[in-house]
Amino acid sequence: MRGVAFGDGRRPAGQPLKGALEKAGLPPGVWRGRGLAALGLTAGQAVTERQMELVFGELRHPDADRIERELLDDDAAPETARMATALGQPVEEIERRKATPVLALDFTFRAQASLTVLWALGGDHTRYVIERAHERAIATALRWLEDEVAEIRWSSGRQRAKAPGLVVAQWRHFDNRDGFPLLHDHCLVLNRAQRPDGSWYALDTVRLYQNAVAAGALYTLTMTTEVCEELGLATVPREVTPGLRPVMEIAGVDQELIDWSATRREQIAPVLERLTDEYVQKHKRLPGERGRHGLGWWAAQETRRAKKTPKPFEQLRAWWRASAILRFGQAMVDGLLERCRAAGKAIRARVGPVVDTALAAVDVAAIVFTVRNSFARRHVLAEARRHLLETLRGRAFTRGLDDYIADAALSRHCRQLTVSQKGRRTPAPDQLTYTADFGWPRRWWIAGTDGKPPRESSRYERARVASLALQNAIRTARTAPAAWDGAPTATASATARICDHNHDQAAAAPHAVDHPPRDAGLTPAQRAAAVHVHQQAAMPEEYLEGRTTDPATWLYTPKNLARLAAFTQAAEARSRTIADGPQPQQPTADAADPASQQHHMPRPDQGRGAGRNH
Repeated sequence: MRGVAFGDGRRPAGQPLKGALEKAGLPPGVWRGRGLAALGLTAGQAVTERQMELVFGELRHPDADRIERELLDDDAAPETARMATALGQPVEEIERRKATPVLALDFTFRAQASLTVLWALGGDHTRYVIERAHERAIATALRWLEDEVAEIRWSSGRQRAKAPGLVVAQWRHFDNRDGFPLLHDHCLVLNRAQRPDGSWYALDTVRLYQNAVAAGALYTLTMTTEVCEELGLATVPREVTPGLRPVMEIAGVDQELIDWSATRREQIAPVLERLTDEYVQKHKRLPGERGRHGLGWWAAQETRRAKKTPKPFEQLRAWWRASAILRFGQAMVDGLLERCRAAGKAIRARVGPVVDTALAAVDVAAIVFTVRNSFARRHVLAEARRHLLETLRGRAFTRGLDDYIADAALSRHCRQLTVSQKGRRTPAPDQLTYTADFGWPRRWWIAGTDGKPPRESSRYERARVASLALQNAIRTARTAPAAWDGAPTATASATARICDHNHDQAAAAPHAVDHPPRDAGLTPAQRAAAVHVHQQAAMPEEYLEGRTTDPATWLYTPKNLARLAAFTQAAEARSRTIADGPQPQQPTADAADPASQQHHMPRPDQGRGAGRNH
């Protein structure tokens, strides 16, 4: 009630929630999810204060007052009447065991900074398109959680079943604690779901938490695609933190406008620098990736401001516009949408709605493996959705393409680590652990800029370089006809193990568009060249804002490029040494022996992967 229901603000003491929302000009919360029918609620119905108290405060039916009163009128005992309204195990019993009940989970869906700027400073039509896409993307993510993730657990987690639906209270917020634009929704997911027999049990909250990143990637992909298709826009990568994954933002929204709306980052930066210095003095080394994440969390907590007084949305919009005009000028604010459309038009002219699923599967598998080493399907699925957003640049895609790429990455380039043990429950498919057999990329150092010391390359940077090396090897194999005619070169033989020989079958998959039908008459080399042009056009130089798929922009100095070239040359030299080395000698037979005239049957270890242990 204090942190979500009143727009991240504090309402006056003793004032009802409905009146406080109306006075502040804030929208009421609404009910979502397939589990509402069991509670007598409908999707889109407003959430009342009493329903919040009953459902999320006491884990009881939202109409518990009426049900309890009717039972008492029928001479039922007070304890029996109260227990009849409980959704599963009552809170009193949980607290009696001195345990802290998990009543709900807060899934917060937030638009990218560039979309928030367009939503805040654009016209009514732009705001309507963004809000509609935001609403549909949230519905898509919640539906995916219900279909693929949500499970009920009982018997201390030993028994599980698929949850038929979720009960969600959705609250819309317009700004951050500084009053600047920040379009986001809080979706409070009740930690209860009903089984077919009518009983209520707790959700597997760990499973929901594990899939939060994949759900967020689906929301971002769905929303960005709809907005770009509706308004004719496109996306570009923007580096937020050096070495980490870039954020796909709307092309044409200047960095100055993003910094204007993202006030929290300016507050966190000096505190994070102080915490990093303290870490170095204590541990005598720079923090790793996990350490940087933890220090960033502490910096965010230290700079977190107190609750604000909410303001009506129209008043906020007027203040945002006036603030942007005073800082950037009216011409820049009024021409924002047109600049975005011009930039999007140029990108769309060079990037078609084409996805090479073979290269996508390699890219996804290489990045997830290098970043995590061992992983589950949810990690691969989240990376597949990020790949679509980066490659298509806001173009529409066929539903199910993200699952197809994830499955292709797992089946073609990964191997399962989880082994079923006799006498134990078979792990669920999403609980299986995988890894890959790609070469582990070596580390390098990146020269510092603006007086900063050099830093070690991050896992994501090494993952991108490893992925590009594999993709280039596949392109080389595609464009070399001799590689398939029995006279493979050293490069082709090294890439034959990672190249997808069934690429034409993948192109015919229902959710994939590897090559457009108009290219059916092209030769394999011409089709490969077309794919290469598409990949390069996905990162046009005039719209680069941070990281790209070009390795030269990831390694800032010629020295680092020389190191990478040396690593590549050494790897190719080792491959040639193995390929040109002596082969295992076959036993010779007497020419007069009739048995020697029979055809020699190949050994089981001959063929793909043979000779790995030599």
